[in-house]
Amino acid sequence: MTTDIWSSVNMMPYMSLTIHYLNANWELQSKCLETLFIPESHTGDNLAEALRSSLQEWSLDEGKLACITTDNGANIVAAVRKLGWQWLNCFGHNLHLAVTNALKSEKDRTARAIGLCRTLVTTFSQSWQKKRKLIKEQAELNLPQHCLVVDCSTRWGSTQKMVERVLEQCPAIKRVLDDRRSQHLIPTWQDVEVLESVNAALKKVADFTDALSSETMVTASSLKPVLQLLREDLLLPTEEDTELARNLKKKMTGVLEEKYSAPATQVLLAKASFVDPRHKDSNSDDIKDKLLEEMLAVPEEGRDDRVVMQISMTEDGEGASRLAPPSKKKKSLADLLGKRQEQTRPLIPKRIRADTELARYLQEETLDAHSDPLAWWRDNQARFPLLSNVARKYMTVCATSTPSERVFSAAGNIVTPFRSSLKPDKVNMLVCLAKNIKMDK
Repeated sequence: MTTDIWSSVNMMPYMSLTIHYLNANWELQSKCLETLFIPESHTGDNLAEALRSSLQEWSLDEGKLACITTDNGANIVAAVRKLGWQWLNCFGHNLHLAVTNALKSEKDRTARAIGLCRTLVTTFSQSWQKKRKLIKEQAELNLPQHCLVVDCSTRWGSTQKMVERVLEQCPAIKRVLDDRRSQHLIPTWQDVEVLESVNAALKKVADFTDALSSETMVTASSLKPVLQLLREDLLLPTEEDTELARNLKKKMTGVLEEKYSAPATQVLLAKASFVDPRHKDSNSDDIKDKLLEEMLAVPEEGRDDRVVMQISMTEDGEGASRLAPPSKKKKSLADLLGKRQEQTRPLIPKRIRADTELARYLQEETLDAHSDPLAWWRDNQARFPLLSNVARKYMTVCATSTPSERVFSAAGNIVTPFRSSLKPDKVNMLVCLAKNIKMDK
């Protein structure tokens, strides 16, 4: 599940709840269950009660919940802990915090340049004359016809995009502001150096947020490889980096490692990565043991103890009429032979079958990074009946809480200033329809 809290245009607080699951064809599905009105104080106890009530209203067993992904808000974290659910903090929020904390740690060196960027964006957004002149200068200098990007504290990666756009349009900006009243807004060479260092440190991680925010692709299984890539490559300080860029990279690495340092989170990411045929690691003996326990605990589809007991009692000749009553339908030769084969087939202990599946799975060729792991499991689930049940569990976990953010985007188009008096129950129903009903083209 994913969840988040949002305030409408008339400042009424709502909490969204979205579930994610795999259908029979191994396709990721998302459904918005609730957009709950939460008028009470947003304490951990109240939020926990709201989450549990939502699942009960939809007759969903919370014991089957693989994980819930949220931001790092203290109240929602307390609610999840009170419920005893597996929790994963949103990668987008974590990366945003890493960038924010890194810039704060170098505030003395970055504050002026970042502040100047924000001033430039405001200046051009409030003057249609400067906008028009900027377009003219872009054409003369053969620069992309791009607008400046607004830095927003709630938009992940917006700071990097703002800095990158100012650097891209710097020649045109200088021409537009080359007059007595606006020359103080032109970035100096020291400002440009700082912005280039900031952009060099942030740009390499900016694309990961969008890549891990998909609702139709597996994301949580890629978190462990992504964090390793950031730590050992993209955020590893190099000799070509300036001192400022090196400091920013070190700070960002430290924040991300701290956010995912909890043992339960590490185990979750390792399990999700292991069952992804693109990222499986044959050296994770402790994770293999944990997965083996889950494989033994999860009931098998189409085969359980009741069926085994029925076969055993039929072999003894006792209780056969009670457990396997004769069918009125005329049996074919294949039915008769199949029944005999089923009765005489030796029952292999589940533990041995689980060990065999794990060994065969690790011997499989690792998938290319561009391949679809869900398509692989759809084609191979019959070969790995026990492990595929566990894979279904962890393939649905979301790396970010973006699905709930998208719910609020839809809700914002429903609760507009002209419809701000909608009752909360009507808002809930309209958002549910908007997010879950697919209209025919």
